[in-house]
Amino acid sequence: MRVACPILLTDEERQTLERWSRGRSTPTRQVLRAKIVLWAADGMKNKDIAPRVGTDRLTVARWRSRFAQKRLAGIAKDAPRSGRKPTRRNQVARLIVERTTQTRPANATHWTTRTLADELGVSPSMVLRVWQANNLKPHLTRTFKLSNDPAFVEKLVDVVGLYLNPPEHALVLCADEKSQIQALDRTQPSLPMYPGRCGTMTHDYRRHGTTTLFAALEMAEGRLIGTCMPRHRHQEWIRFLDLLDRETPGDPNLHLIVDNYATHKHPKVKRWLSRHPRFHVHFTPTSSSWLNLIERWFREITDKRIRRGTFTSVAELIRAIMDYVAEHNHDPESFSWTAKADDILAKVARARAVLNKISSE
Repeated sequence: MRVACPILLTDEERQTLERWSRGRSTPTRQVLRAKIVLWAADGMKNKDIAPRVGTDRLTVARWRSRFAQKRLAGIAKDAPRSGRKPTRRNQVARLIVERTTQTRPANATHWTTRTLADELGVSPSMVLRVWQANNLKPHLTRTFKLSNDPAFVEKLVDVVGLYLNPPEHALVLCADEKSQIQALDRTQPSLPMYPGRCGTMTHDYRRHGTTTLFAALEMAEGRLIGTCMPRHRHQEWIRFLDLLDRETPGDPNLHLIVDNYATHKHPKVKRWLSRHPRFHVHFTPTSSSWLNLIERWFREITDKRIRRGTFTSVAELIRAIMDYVAEHNHDPESFSWTAKADDILAKVARARAVLNKISSE
C-alpha cells in the first residue's frame, strides 16, 4: 500500500505557508497549495485533504510530493509547461502596450480590456495578460502636485533641517487645522463583521454639524496638543497659539511648522507673534502639505476614528477626537523624517523635467 510522504516544516516555512494561505492578494492556486502542505504537515491523509480544498486526491499528492522535493520553491511557481508558444500575443503585445500608454479612446479617459480588444481585434483576455505582464493598470491613477513656490528650495531646506537637525533647547512643533470634520450619523445600524464578511454601514447619513481640530505634534517626544473649535479663523488660531504657550511651560523656543493658509499670516497673528518672541514660524512651500508631519497624524485619526465613526452630535464627535488625542499622549510616538533635502530636490527636478518635456510636445 502506497503511503504519502511525511511533511515536516521549519518555523520559517510554516509562517510563510500560513501567510500564503491567508493572503488576500495571493494567487488562488498558491493558497490551495499552501493549505495542502499545512494540512499534510498536521498528519492528514491525502484523501481527507482533497474534499477540504475542493480538489481530487491526485492533485493533493502531486503538491505534497513537490513540496517534499523542492520545499517552498516547489509550490511557489508552476513548472514550465509544454505546448504551443503564444505567437499571436507576442505579435500584438507591443501594439497593446503602445495603445495603452500613448493613446486614449475617443469617448473615454482610459482603455478597458474590452474597448482595447475591440479596437485591435483581439480577445479581452489577451489584453489583460499583456497588461499584467507589463504591470499596466489604466484604471488607476496617482495624484501629485509640484510646488510653484518661488522660495521652494529655501523653505524645503528650512523645514527638513528642523526635522533632521533640530535646534538645541527648543521644541519643534508641526501644527495645522483639520477643518470641517462632520458629525455623521448613519440612517440605519451598521452590521457587524464575522468570518467571511466585512462589516457594513449605510452609504447615506444624517449631518449633525461640524468642528475643526487644531493640533500640534511635538517632534521630539510625539506628544500632541489639540483642541476643537467651531470655526477656523485667525481668532481661533490665536486662541490655539495661546494654548501652545500654556502647554509648553518654561522658556524653550518654539519652532512651528505650518502651511500657507491666510489665517496663519493675518496681521493680528503677526502682532501676537511679535509679543511672544519665543515663537518662530516656518512656512512649508505652497502645495507641499506632505512636508508637515501633522498631516500624517491627521490621516491616522481619520482612518482609525473619524471616517467609520457614528456621531449623533458635535459634542459626541469632539469627545471621540479628544479621547483619541488622550490615548495617543498616554504612549506618545512621533514620526521619523529620513529624507534629505538634496534627495527631495533631485526627485523634484526629475519630475519637473518630465512635465516640461510633456508640455513642450
